Amino acid sequence: MLFNSIDFAIFLPIVFILYWFLTKHNLKLQNFLIVLASYLFYGWWDWRFLSLILFSTIVDYFVGVKLNTEQNQSKRKVLLWLSIGINLGFLAFFKYYNFFLDNFITAFSFFGNDINIDSLDIILPVGISFYTFQTLSYTIDIYRKKLKPTKDFIIFSAYVSFFPQLVAGPIERATHLLPQFYKKRTFNHSKAIDGLRQILWGLFKKIVIADNCAQFANQIFNNSSEMNGSTLVLGAVFFTFQIYGDFSGYSDIAIGTSRLFGFNLNQNFAFPYFSRDIAEFWRRWHISLSTWFRDYLYIPLGGSRGNTWSKIRNIFIIFTVSGFWHGANWTFIAWGLLNAIYFLPLFLTSNNRNNIEIVAKGKLLPNLKDFSNILLTFSLTVLAWIFFRAENIHHALSYFATIFSPSLFKCPEIFPSGLFLLILFFIAIEWINRNKQYGLEKLNNKKLKLLDTLLLFIVFWSIVIWNSSKEVEFIYFQF
Repeated sequence: MLFNSIDFAIFLPIVFILYWFLTKHNLKLQNFLIVLASYLFYGWWDWRFLSLILFSTIVDYFVGVKLNTEQNQSKRKVLLWLSIGINLGFLAFFKYYNFFLDNFITAFSFFGNDINIDSLDIILPVGISFYTFQTLSYTIDIYRKKLKPTKDFIIFSAYVSFFPQLVAGPIERATHLLPQFYKKRTFNHSKAIDGLRQILWGLFKKIVIADNCAQFANQIFNNSSEMNGSTLVLGAVFFTFQIYGDFSGYSDIAIGTSRLFGFNLNQNFAFPYFSRDIAEFWRRWHISLSTWFRDYLYIPLGGSRGNTWSKIRNIFIIFTVSGFWHGANWTFIAWGLLNAIYFLPLFLTSNNRNNIEIVAKGKLLPNLKDFSNILLTFSLTVLAWIFFRAENIHHALSYFATIFSPSLFKCPEIFPSGLFLLILFFIAIEWINRNKQYGLEKLNNKKLKLLDTLLLFIVFWSIVIWNSSKEVEFIYFQF
């Protein structure tokens, strides 16, 4: 079920009414309703894959309970690796089986040995990378004795399958989300209104910004061999806004929807395109995944401890794995490696934590230095996204070759001025509210009440005008 579909527009109010009017006095019934709603939400796409979520839930529930009572360290390790093996095993099969098979065959063919092994027609379960990491963090935290397991199977099922963030995050830790299922939840009008505003902003990002950018990004990338360099630059810029509007838009809708039901999810995007260096970008982009890799991979590898070569190794591992998490294609690995190369000079010179505060805090505009750094960081990010969007490495390299050719100085063959105005409007709203949780958060100044109402009006009618009858999937559904 898509957030930008008629199905969800019917589903959400029905669940909301049942949740607050029929089950509001019974916490167990509320949690059970969340499980039922979540399974319906996921099964709407393909009910067959509900068995995967249920199986992972059962395994990690019992592994968690057993980890808490088992004192023998060797047996605790076996339990932990049982959970890791099952969860990553499913992920590896559905997402990476054909990738490894194809590369295995290619490697043997390179040495003159032909192998005939048929690939499998595997359907990738929506959101498997997200809920797999969410359940893994639960068992790992129990193993580390940072978390006590829940003995309530319904609550754990609700945590694993919570429909607002089930298929594309944010990836929530059990330490943050799980306790919220134990607390009595009462309807909060202001919290619900805030949730609706964030949903509205997420839909604007998706429908108005991402889907409009996608039309031109797809046209340019799919016909890149026929376009000049300046047009390909525009294609990369359009994809840069497409992926941000699409993915952060999903997170906004998820967080806003959760707020309607009395839950608080963590911020997943903190205005990353206003970053002044790549290190800051990665503190602001897909925060739940970046911190997951930091806590469960980077730090266990040694993090920033050890000698210089160990630190460099750890950085390349974390970015490579992050790239590979996104998909079974060498382009994602190249994207990860390129970001590691971007990040490494900052790290080695101890400049990776220079920009912690929000840019131009308390000011209307950035100074020249900050503006230049934002522009440079954005440009580097745009170039990296080319690998992410390309069909294969050859496509990416030919795309770069055309950009860095004399045709770069020709006039673009495609120039949608209306879309540029939309993007500028979008950037302006995000800039004004860059110190808030999301772009359309209420302006508290009473003098700006009229402006706030006007913005809501523009955003709402933009969604109505640009919403098409065709439901466009979110990019991160493929991950």
